[in-house]
Amino acid sequence: MSGIDYTDWTSGKTFAVGDKLLFSYGSQYHTVTEVSKSGYYTCSGSDALSDDTSGWTIVTLTAPGTRYFICNIPGLCSSGMKLSVTVAESGPVPSDATRGTLAPAMGSVVVVVATGALVTLALF
Repeated sequence: MSGIDYTDWTSGKTFAVGDKLLFSYGSQYHTVTEVSKSGYYTCSGSDALSDDTSGWTIVTLTAPGTRYFICNIPGLCSSGMKLSVTVAESGPVPSDATRGTLAPAMGSVVVVVATGALVTLALF
């Protein structure tokens, strides 16, 4: 679904080594495909680093740097179903104002961030 700017949503949020991303989605309708920077900008999963269609994907952020994820179902990435997160070596403890922040919904996508805990993405 289009209409959500996940780049805008992730700006100002801190992701740290050890955080986890949880993607919960309809396995027949979506994928969680980790790609390179090039794959992210071209919406191509042809050289995917990982690809999951289980409906429940947990990604542990194990190293600093930027990680790129797309939905590899044709047309969905280009309509906005993609997420990049920049992982810091260590992040500050979030204030109560940012802990558990909900992102705007992308169709049926809900994103919850809690540094040092779990980041949840639900796609239906």
